[in-house]
Amino acid sequence: MNKVITISREFGSGGREFARRLADKLNFAYYDREIITEIAKRTNLAEEYIQHLNEQRPSPLFPITVGNTISPVMDVMWEQQNQIFVEQSNLLKELAEKSDCVIVGRAADYVLEDFKPFRIRLYAELGSRIERCKARAKDGENLNDRQLKQKINEVDKNRAKYYQFYTGKKWADPINYDLCINTTDKDIKKLAEFFADIIK
Repeated sequence: MNKVITISREFGSGGREFARRLADKLNFAYYDREIITEIAKRTNLAEEYIQHLNEQRPSPLFPITVGNTISPVMDVMWEQQNQIFVEQSNLLKELAEKSDCVIVGRAADYVLEDFKPFRIRLYAELGSRIERCKARAKDGENLNDRQLKQKINEVDKNRAKYYQFYTGKKWADPINYDLCINTTDKDIKKLAEFFADIIK
């Protein structure tokens, strides 16, 4: 059986960079946004739309209703969210069967539990996450500390709800992981190199 490492991360904790560097150091395949691209091909849905649905908690009881009837638009979104999760789960299993790999997010630790993945979670203090977001901001993205705090909390809240909906577990509960790493004020490159040596 191939070696599989799953990465769960708080927004701004450096999880994506850690995962990529870890995969490079171990010479493992790395999967993150590539998963969205492949699902888009399989479902004929836009990548941006899939990404949006992937960051939301699925629910058949959307707040937008007409009388006592669920809005047809919301019903379609509900069906598409479930379709995406099924396609995503199948794809994750295909990737895990293909080679040693590092997979970011997408409840992969739960979906791939039969592969006995090494489950890593990254977290950090809020101030450190805000500074990391500033350092990695795209051109033209000038959010202040208050706006970044709001964005961080919103993304993490949605990730937690998504994870709990599909797994029945709490996203932040350390019992769901084999290793939890505090990245507060840490150099992600050095962390990845250190833990790659341990995993080896």
